[in-house]
Amino acid sequence: MPSRLSMTLQGLAVSALTAVGSVVVWTKHSHFEPMDLATDPTIKSLLFSKFNPNKNPPFYDVCVRRIPLSKLDTELIEDARKGGSKLVERFAQGIWAGRGFTIQRLLENYQHKNETTKHQLWTKRDLRESTYPIGTELADHFNVVDRPNSTAILFRCGDSPLKSPDGPRPSDGLFEMSAETNFDSGFAEFRLKTIFYQGEGKAEKAPFAGEWFMPWVHRVYARIWMETGVGNCKKGMFVIE
Repeated sequence: MPSRLSMTLQGLAVSALTAVGSVVVWTKHSHFEPMDLATDPTIKSLLFSKFNPNKNPPFYDVCVRRIPLSKLDTELIEDARKGGSKLVERFAQGIWAGRGFTIQRLLENYQHKNETTKHQLWTKRDLRESTYPIGTELADHFNVVDRPNSTAILFRCGDSPLKSPDGPRPSDGLFEMSAETNFDSGFAEFRLKTIFYQGEGKAEKAPFAGEWFMPWVHRVYARIWMETGVGNCKKGMFVIE
């Protein structure tokens, strides 16, 4: 499961962004879809089994946004036709270098950037320019653990990438960004899939079971990230201020 500190940082970001504009209006085009735990490929993956060996119940959700292909950068569309991965990489760049992640990034920077973590991605420039190969670490809180196909990037989250990198840990999670094009329908579909769980020991309940505030904060945060990510894929939107 994510640490309380991590969720507190998310709450600060949500509060700050809500204060300067209407998040509800800005994120109105995103919605959440149900996940089938029996068939979801991330839940059924070897990585999830490895990091959650006791099969503890997860908190999970999927934020979805559809956008006409005509609104996307032509370069990204042409690359997608060839089976390339530029669309999901641009999507990830927009999330990590965008204003939705700025507050958490700066606070993580203040608390955790040091000689041990200086190899990680910390600056907006680095986050904007990375293509996120497997092994990439950022802000001492996320690392790329898989690129299952050309349309998805899977991150591990919930604690420092340096903590138990090959095994379970108390605070853990998987976070997948995906961007798929459907040329028959003329739309692209962007997804942010979150799975939080307790990796070490045995848990009877999923994280945040019986709570409303933490799940609400997380979902608002996911909607904000979705907009900064998708916005970075639109025509004329590649430069992130």
